[in-house]
Amino acid sequence: MNETLKTIAERYSCRDFTGTPVTDGQIKALVEAAAAAPSAQNRMPWHVIVINDKVLIEQLDGEGMRILAAAENKNSYERIISRGGKMFYHAPCMIIATSDGSTFSMIDCGILIQNVALAAHSLGLGNVICGMARVLFSGDEGEERKKRLNFPDGHGFGISILVGEAKCGKEPHALDMNKVTIVNRQPPVI
Repeated sequence: MNETLKTIAERYSCRDFTGTPVTDGQIKALVEAAAAAPSAQNRMPWHVIVINDKVLIEQLDGEGMRILAAAENKNSYERIISRGGKMFYHAPCMIIATSDGSTFSMIDCGILIQNVALAAHSLGLGNVICGMARVLFSGDEGEERKKRLNFPDGHGFGISILVGEAKCGKEPHALDMNKVTIVNRQPPVI
């Protein structure tokens, strides 16, 4: 199996980080993987924000948990509480792909973050794609957070990923080939 397919097969969603800082070299590699992502019409409708400040991530975690605790639907809050009570799992680094809101921007941001996820795993870093961070960037408080984190004007939250040294490994999810349909070209009937 080639290295790319091996990385894809072995990557898992890490939800337990040691808190050890991600190095500058690792961040450089992850940012370059993000910048290499393809996008519709090469518009690159994103901006990448790297938060490599564990104190700030913990502060955002607390703010996010407060928002989830106050929400009418408590499912997400209760699930996070059952997993240790930390929305960002003690990750020392968060990478956010902001979106300009254009037609294909959410797909393009997803592609970018998948590049980062695979690059992180190939570097030996645990990672988990985190859409839950979205709750931090809505309403008046969300606008203030966007300013604090230097979101470009007109950009909203696209998707994020948490990265760091994993406390322990985990098996990737089982492949469900029932979710796959292959349509083969049929030979012409003569």
